[in-house]
Amino acid sequence: MVENEVAGTPMGAPMGDEEITQDDKLWALLSYIFAPLVGIIVLLLEDKKDRPFIKYNAVVSIILGILVILLSGICIGLFIWIYAIYLGIKSYQGEWVEVPVISDFVRNQGWA
Repeated sequence: MVENEVAGTPMGAPMGDEEITQDDKLWALLSYIFAPLVGIIVLLLEDKKDRPFIKYNAVVSIILGILVILLSGICIGLFIWIYAIYLGIKSYQGEWVEVPVISDFVRNQGWA
């Protein structure tokens, strides 16, 4: 696991020490498998959108889901969807996933 040199925390991990529950992991996995639909639903649920792990993965899955839809005509969408399932599995294992470009964009926008 890549460590942040400044704080010694995993890359992408929130600043708080909030525990990642089984429910958080399941919602993160479902967000990637059924992207972007479940990610949007998660952000509409009051009790889920306040959980940093769920919110981060929901926003990333929405962006990946939109990319899948836009690029599905040229077969790249299939590969992005397979990558999204991989990210869902990693999230289900309780890991904070880093998606090149998208993770930084989500953090810089203050969405997660």
